[in-house]
Amino acid sequence: MSGLADKRKFYIGGRWVAPSQPHDLEVIDPSTEEPVAVISLGGQADTDAAVAAAKAAFPAWAATPPAERLAYVEKILEIYKRRAPDMAAAISAEMGAPQDMALNDQAAAGSYHIETFIEAFRDFQFIRPLGPHAPTSMVAWEPVGVVGLITPWNWPMNQVTLKVIPALLAGDTVVLKPSEIAPLSSVVFTEIVDEAGLPPGVYNMVNGDGAGVGTQLSVHPDVDMISFTGSTRAGIAITKAAADTLKKVALELGGKGANLVFADADEKAVVRGARHCFYNSGQSCNAPTRMLVERSFYENAVEQARKVAEETAVASAHQPGRHIGPVVSKPQWDKIQDLIQKGIDEGARLVAGGPGLPEGVNRGYFVRPTVFADVSNDMTIARQEIFGPVLSIIPFDSEEEAVGIANDTIYGLTNYVQTRDGARRNRLARQLRAGMVEMNGQGRGRGSAFGGVKASGRAREGGVWGLEEFMDSKQISGWDPEA
Repeated sequence: MSGLADKRKFYIGGRWVAPSQPHDLEVIDPSTEEPVAVISLGGQADTDAAVAAAKAAFPAWAATPPAERLAYVEKILEIYKRRAPDMAAAISAEMGAPQDMALNDQAAAGSYHIETFIEAFRDFQFIRPLGPHAPTSMVAWEPVGVVGLITPWNWPMNQVTLKVIPALLAGDTVVLKPSEIAPLSSVVFTEIVDEAGLPPGVYNMVNGDGAGVGTQLSVHPDVDMISFTGSTRAGIAITKAAADTLKKVALELGGKGANLVFADADEKAVVRGARHCFYNSGQSCNAPTRMLVERSFYENAVEQARKVAEETAVASAHQPGRHIGPVVSKPQWDKIQDLIQKGIDEGARLVAGGPGLPEGVNRGYFVRPTVFADVSNDMTIARQEIFGPVLSIIPFDSEEEAVGIANDTIYGLTNYVQTRDGARRNRLARQLRAGMVEMNGQGRGRGSAFGGVKASGRAREGGVWGLEEFMDSKQISGWDPEA
C-alpha cells in the first residue's frame, strides 16, 4: 500500500484517534481499478468509544440555545463551500462521479441541503400551541438523543448532510458510519466539522462495514435512533437488529421508479427521462428506470431512448465534460452485467447497449448505457433495482393500465408523469403509490422532503420534515401561556 493516502483514523470525542485493532481496507478508484487510499474498519471498542463520547456530550448539546447550534452549522457551511474542490476530488476517486458532475452536483448537493436546513431551522418552533381549543396544551419538539447515521456510497454528501445537519440542529449527538466503499468524502466532511469547532463528542465518525460497525450501532443500548440509507435488504436487517432496544429507525431505501409517458407529452419528455435514468451511471434510488409509454407513441419513444443511450458518453471520472463515469465497484459491475443478460434471456428486446465494457475501454467498472423495449412488468429487469444505466420500456393502452403497472412493485420512492393534461396529472399524482411524484420535468420545490413508502422505506429527509425526523414530540398539558 505504498503511496496510498492513509485515512485509517477515526474521529471520536473531538479528536482523531487510531483504531483499537486496525483492520485495513483499500479504497479502489472505479475508473482505474487501482487503490487510492487505505482506511481501517472499526471494531466494537471503536463503536463503543464513539457512542460513549456522543452520550456524554448529549445533555449539554441538547441544552444549547438553538441560535448557537445554528451558528455552528453556518460555520460548517462556510468551510464546506471552501473545501468543495477537495470534496469533489474525493467523490470522483471513491465512487466514480465525473469531475464536473462531482463538483457541480455531488458536492453541491451537500451545500444545498445545509442551506435548506438553515432556512427551515430559522423559523422552526420547538414549542407550539396544540390549537385555540386547548390554550394550555402544547407540543414540544425534543432531540432524540444519540443517533447512529449509516450512509451509502452513491450520493455520499447528499446523504451525509441530510442526516448529520438536521440531527445537530435538533440537539442530537451523532455517530456517522459512512460506506466503506466510498469513505473519503466523509473524511473530508469530518475535517470540515472539526474545523468548525463543535464541542467534543457532538459529532463522531467511525469507518466500518455493515456487518461490523453498522450492526454494532443498530444493537447498541446507548444509541437512541438509527437513520439508514441503502438497500432494502440491509434496511430490513437493521430494523430487526434495532428491535430489541426499541430504537427509532428511519429508512431511506431502494426504488424502481415508473415514468408514465403519454402520447401528449412534451417533445423532450422521453429524452429527459432516459438521461435521468443514466445520470450518475444509474446509481440513484429515485432513477426512472421503468419507462411506461402509451401504445400510440411507443415506437417513437423507443427510438428516442435508443439515440440517448448511443449518444451518452462513458469516460473516466477524472476527465472534465458531460459523460457518465464507471459504477462503483466490481461486484456492482458484475451484478449489472448479470441483470442485463437476464433481460436478454427473458425475451426483452435489446435496443441499445448490452453486456460488456463500452467500446475502446479495457479497464474500469464502466457499463454501456442500455435500453430494453418490449419489457413486461414480470421480468426481472422490471422487478429488481439494477442500480446501473439500464432503462426498461413497457407499453400501456390506458391510464388505468399505466397506474396498475406503475404500482405493481414492492417499491414506492419516486414516480414520474409526462402529459400536458392537467386533470390527468392531478389524478395520477394521487393514484401513484410513492413518496414523491414529479411531473413534466418539474423537480421538487426547495424544502420538500425526500422519502418513499413500502419497500422504499418511510423516512422523510429534508426541510422541516427532515428536522422533525430527528426529534420526538412531547405533549404538554397545563402550560401557563402567561408565564
